[in-house]
Amino acid sequence: MTALGVKRLGPGLRWVVAGAVVLAASGSAIAQQPAASTPPAPSPQLGFERRPQLTPQDEQTQADAILSRMTQAAATVRRQLDTARQARDVVKSLCLSDKLSQIDVAARSAKDRQSALQAAAQRNDVELSNHEFTMLTVLRQRTEQLTAEANQCIGEDLAFVGQTQVETEYPEGLPSDDTTQYPATDPPFVYVPPPSISPTR
Repeated sequence: MTALGVKRLGPGLRWVVAGAVVLAASGSAIAQQPAASTPPAPSPQLGFERRPQLTPQDEQTQADAILSRMTQAAATVRRQLDTARQARDVVKSLCLSDKLSQIDVAARSAKDRQSALQAAAQRNDVELSNHEFTMLTVLRQRTEQLTAEANQCIGEDLAFVGQTQVETEYPEGLPSDDTTQYPATDPPFVYVPPPSISPTR
């Protein structure tokens, strides 16, 4: 805007125009200044390491190993149970029997998962194969936990320490013999019935 145009404006508008000119000039000066060196934005791929993905064939191989380990764990707990039964240790037998039952359930579920994994691998269904393999891994971890708990089953000799014994302690200074004097009791009361009266004289 020219100086003549500024003079034609009112006194209030002159300040508005002057302020707009100053802001425009400062804005162009800031735009001409070189931007401060800012660190580049981190790439979303930095720091993210992807785990190696197993192929369906590799997952089948791992599944066979998982089933083998679960079978060995069941056999170990079964031997412990047989030993406890031979020793007629009821407490330990009940504990081991419970753990073995849970291991057998996990092993049967793992066999079903293995069959589903093989079917998914034949169809080349990678997503389903990964799901079944993940479930197999969870079942393996559960079996390992149950095996560790079976090793901690205690027997009767440790569960029951022995019969409870009660010991009574008396404070010092008490007399050894009981010297309490009780008053003599009255003689026993003898009831004598009155003589019977005949109704006839």
